[in-house]
Amino acid sequence: MHFKLIIAFVEDGKTDKVMDAARGAGATGATVISNARGEGMVKSKTFLGLSLETQRDVLLLLVEEHLSRKILETVCDVGRFDETPGTGIAFQIDVEDAVGVQHQVTELVERVEDEL
Repeated sequence: MHFKLIIAFVEDGKTDKVMDAARGAGATGATVISNARGEGMVKSKTFLGLSLETQRDVLLLLVEEHLSRKILETVCDVGRFDETPGTGIAFQIDVEDAVGVQHQVTELVERVEDEL
């Protein structure tokens, strides 16, 4: 079984909604890293040296490769990444090998077979 890693930087207020949607699209879980900070093309405003930007959560989703594009698009739609600048980004990278996911393989095989 081959996997992809979807990395999404999401506004912390949208994390639960994005996670629920990703699960609905086929993700079996994620690791959430809280309180990340990003900077886009335009530097964020500050007030007396304090940043006025919202915090981000980083979602790491290890997903089966045949489900990855659907999950990525779902994360983008629910997070509204393409609609509003600065709301977040998501991308996927190939995973050469993974361990610790054997318990999910049986479920993923059934799910992928249904999708194909």
